[in-house]
This record gives sequence, structure tokens and C-alpha cells, in this order.
Amino acid sequence: MEALDYHAEERSKAEFDVEEMKIVWAGSRHAYEISDRIARLVASDPVFRKDNRTMLSRKDLFKDTLKKAAHAWKRIIELRLSEEEASRMRFFVDQPAFTDLHWGMFIPAIKGQGTEEQQQKWLPVAYKMQIIGCYAQTELGHGSNVQGLETTATFDPQTDEFVIHSPTLTSSKWWPGGLGKASTHAVVYARLITDGQDHGVHGFIVQLRSLDDHLPLPGITVGDIGMKFGSGAYNSMDNGVLRFDHVRIPRDQMLMRVSQVTREGKYMHSDVPRQLVYGTMVYVRQQIVLDASCALSRAVCIATRYSAVRRQFGSQNGGPETQVINYKTQQSRLFPLLASAYAFRFVGEWLNWLYTDVTQRLQANDFSTLSEAHACTAGLKSLTTTATADAIEECRKLCGGHGYLSSSGLPELFAVYVPACTYEGDNIVLLLQVARFLMKTVAQLGSEKKPVGTTAYMGRAEYLMQCHCDVQRAEDWLKPSVIVEAFEARAARMSVACAKSLSKFSNPEEGFAELSADLVEAAVAHCQLIVVSKFIEKLQRDIPGKGVKRQMEILCNVYALSILHKHLGDFVSTGCITPKQGALANEQLRLLYTQVRPNAIALVDAFNYTDHYLSSVLGRYDGNVYAKLYEEAWKDPLNDTVVPDGYHEYIRPILKQQLRTARL
Repeated sequence: MEALDYHAEERSKAEFDVEEMKIVWAGSRHAYEISDRIARLVASDPVFRKDNRTMLSRKDLFKDTLKKAAHAWKRIIELRLSEEEASRMRFFVDQPAFTDLHWGMFIPAIKGQGTEEQQQKWLPVAYKMQIIGCYAQTELGHGSNVQGLETTATFDPQTDEFVIHSPTLTSSKWWPGGLGKASTHAVVYARLITDGQDHGVHGFIVQLRSLDDHLPLPGITVGDIGMKFGSGAYNSMDNGVLRFDHVRIPRDQMLMRVSQVTREGKYMHSDVPRQLVYGTMVYVRQQIVLDASCALSRAVCIATRYSAVRRQFGSQNGGPETQVINYKTQQSRLFPLLASAYAFRFVGEWLNWLYTDVTQRLQANDFSTLSEAHACTAGLKSLTTTATADAIEECRKLCGGHGYLSSSGLPELFAVYVPACTYEGDNIVLLLQVARFLMKTVAQLGSEKKPVGTTAYMGRAEYLMQCHCDVQRAEDWLKPSVIVEAFEARAARMSVACAKSLSKFSNPEEGFAELSADLVEAAVAHCQLIVVSKFIEKLQRDIPGKGVKRQMEILCNVYALSILHKHLGDFVSTGCITPKQGALANEQLRLLYTQVRPNAIALVDAFNYTDHYLSSVLGRYDGNVYAKLYEEAWKDPLNDTVVPDGYHEYIRPILKQQLRTARL
């Protein structure tokens, strides 16, 4: 018998071709076909089951992770998967593992910071996974302040070795994924010391465990840092602690692409510019932005599908109650998140282009766009991860009580995602970096140095400081030029206002600290402008089919106007728009929600997530929520027995008034 599709009626309302939208979401037909094939491959393999993950003990969860990682590697070899296909397989297995850091941090660090000879030595064994690597930078006492790291690497000219040492408790490496139990090697960041002189933090390849019996090598203390937030979630990852007691490594295990230590102990810079290391940073951060769109789209898919199934109140003459998705309060919370998922996807695609552009420029010794690219990726990493973490929690609340169930998939998704707000740069620290760059840009206005890239609008600061928004009717807010100008004027005015306030301080650093909250808001305004601009640019390019393009225009407007509504105080207080124009934007936003509504289910179907990947009873493709919720409840280990363990010791004595009380 064919399974019922409770969303069939919703899907029939779609005003666009879902298959075309799937290709737009994936980025290309090629990417869509790979993702679709690998997702189904993973979903059909029983080794990759994850419905019981939140009920496993920490030890069982970690063993399950090792099993899945080994099985994935076996399938990658058997099927001769390309690097792109292997990466998609790890993505769809959907369980944080040591392999994430091996492929995502250890290998890129060697490629970015190792010499040709070092790459030839280490990359072949890393690519075959004959060694397992991690990235040991963060310490117990220092995270964001990398220059404050305490681990030392002292050169010994007698033996031609570096001595790696943890001089204090706070110098213990703390948090690196894969370090706790799995990694055999690490790229360790330590202060380079030669002849008593400190040359700052550099990277070193250090073997941690024996390749024969996996025991830690002499002088190395290593283990796991313990349970983390949530059930399942990031607890599958062996985040580690590591201490060195005068561990010796050969001199050639210092990553020497940018700077070297000679046999005689002389520290020198190579011909390779130091800025090259920024290329790796841009790469990692653009990946984080794309990951944000994936996590956000997943939460939105669950909340949207469940909102269409769930009915509450509004029954007329005994008829069906109202679908929750039809309430404006639900739409005003849910649809901006749906629009954000698409917006983050497209800005992530653009960052991919930026990474290629920066890399080509660096190779040609052109550093003109580097500062701007660095600030831009830092800001977008912060903006998208913060918004996504908040949005996943909002999606949980949009699903009412059932969203709190583990089987909804949302609690684990939240727990596994929130560390993204901290790793690869604390989000507030990153926004302050963006703010510094913006203040520098404002200070240079009027000079020969023109703002570039995403700050090019600052070159028109004089106009933007006094322009007036010409919106007179609600529909005027649908003009891309009107939206962009409002966002540019807001960003420019907030940055200039901060720069003016800063100029009143005799000590600039004191001023920066005092005004840091305002500076963060100016940085957010700049980053939101980037996302809006890139969404609009995407619409002006290669969108197939009228229906698909129309939906994307609606989503773009929902994203922009929902941000404007949320930050209305900024737009009005800086004089970019009037309160009346703000009210017209909100009026237009309500009309846009009505246009999204018939397409909502089709828009989340376009993410093309299998039920296995979503891992949510509420977000099932067929919408058969209630029967599956009931079925899922009986799988809990508590229901293995009808009478609970402990009944005779604890419940029965209470019921029978047989508790033994001590006489005082």
C-alpha cells in the first residue's frame, strides 16, 4: 500500500518548479546530482542509523562515531569517491567526528603553511589517513587572543630540534576536536624561541601517539575534556586536553612556508608573503557560512512542515481547525528565517568566489583587497552563525511542546550547532575586528586610498549622509535600488557616527573600548548590507525559470524588510527613513508573507534533505507526524519494562506508607 503524503495538497499549491529550485540551492546541476546521490547512499546504509544517538552513553556514542567514520572511509575507497563526493558523504553522515578536523583543519594548515617539501612528506600519508591529524591552537587560558598562547617551542642548536613544552596549567591545549582519543598527529601552535628571543606564535607538526599501539608518546599527556552541552550532539567529538613535557621534534617539523629557522638557529622570513595564511582563513570562514545555511535550512524545514500539519483553534461548525502556518504570528516568525536560509546560502556562494579571487591575487603579490576580504569573512561568519543559532531555537519554539522532544531533531541540532558562535573566532571579537576596519576606512575617506569591495559604498559617504529615502507607498519597498540605498545609508551613517565619537577621545584604544557596543552594531549593519546586496546580485544573474526567480525575489524582499523591521530604530534614528516609511515597509512585509505561504512547503522541499539527514519526526517528508511520534515514544529504554526499575525500592514504600524514617 502506498504511503500517504499529508503534504500533497500543500505541494500542489507551489507556483514554481521545485526541481529547478533544488539546482539553484545546490549551486549547480552537478552539485545537486552529487548531493542527491550521496544523501540517498548514506540514508540507505544501516551503519549510518542515528535515531538512537541521543540515548547512547558517552562511551557508546564515541564508539558509534568511530564505527561510522571507519565505514564511511571504507565506502569512500570502495566506491572510489572524489574529494567532493567524500566531503558530501561526511556531511550527510551528520555526526561530528575526528575526521572533520583532519580534513577541515589539519590538511589545510599543512597546505597553507607548509613548504613544498613538507607538503610532499606529510600530505600523502594524511590523504590516505595513515596518520590522523588535528589542529591544536586553543589553550585553557587563551582562545581568541592567539598572540597570548603560552606553549613554547624552543630551538636547541645542539641537536637541531625544537623542544615543545607546556610551562603552565593554562598553557594546556584545550578543545581541539579529534585530539582527545583519535589523533596521532597535531599541528601545534606555540611561541617560537631561538637564542632566548620570542618570535611569536608558529605552527609545528607534532606526533602525539604511537602508530603501533596508539599510546601517547613520552612527555605527552592527552585525554578528553568531558561531556558537553546536550544529548548526542557534539559529544560524539573527542575534544581534547594536551600537555607537553619537553617533547623534542626535528627542526623540519616547524611549518616553514612563511618563516624558517636555519640549522644554526637563525630566524628568517621566506620570500613567501605572510599574508598567504589569510587565504586559509577566508576558506574556512566561507565554509562556516555555508554550514550556517545548511543548519538553518534544516531547522526551517522541520518547523515549516510541522506548522503545515499542526492545527489549533479556529474550527468552524465542527470543521477542521486552522493550520498553524496560516496564523500571521507564525508566518512573521518563520518566513524571515526561511528567507535567511536562502540569503546565507547565496552569500556563502559569493564567499567561495571571493576565496578564489583572493588566492589568485595573493599568488600575484596583490594584497589590495586582503584587509577588506578578511574583515568581510570575519563579519559574515559572526552574523550568520549568531542568526542561525538563534533561529534554530526559534524554530524549536515554533513547533510548540513537541519541538522540545528529542525526536523533533531540534534540541540536538541546536546543541550541535551553537559552538559555531565561538570556534574560528568568537562572534563579538570578530565584529570588533570588522569595526576596526570600518573605522580605518572612514578615516581614509577623502584620501587617495579608495574603499574597495564590500566597502565601496563608503566612497559615496557624502551622498549617503544626506540622501532621503523616496518611498511613498508600500510597494516602493520592492525596488532593489531603494532597499540597497537604505541599507547603505544606515551602515555609512552608523560608521561615521562611531568615527566622530572616537575622535573625541585623546586615547583611541580607550575610545574603542568605551564605544565597543556601538561599534559592534555598526559592524552588524555593514554585514547585513553585504547579505542583502549579494542576494540582489544573485537575482540579477543566472536564475532559471520565471517561477523560481519570482520566489527568490519574494524571499529577498522578505529578508531585507524583516531586517529593516527588526532594526527599525537604526534606520529611523540615523535619518535614513521616516517612521511612516518604516510602517509602509512593515505593511509590505505582511503582503509578502501572504505570497510566501502557498509556496512554503515547496521552498523547504527544495533543500532536498532526506528524512535520514533531517532526523526529525516533525519534519518528515510525508507529514505523518502523530503516528510516528506515538511509535517513537515506545522506543525509549524507559519503556522496556512496564513497571520501572526502582519501583519496589522507592515508589511502593511511599504508596504503602512504609518509608523507614530515622528517629531524631
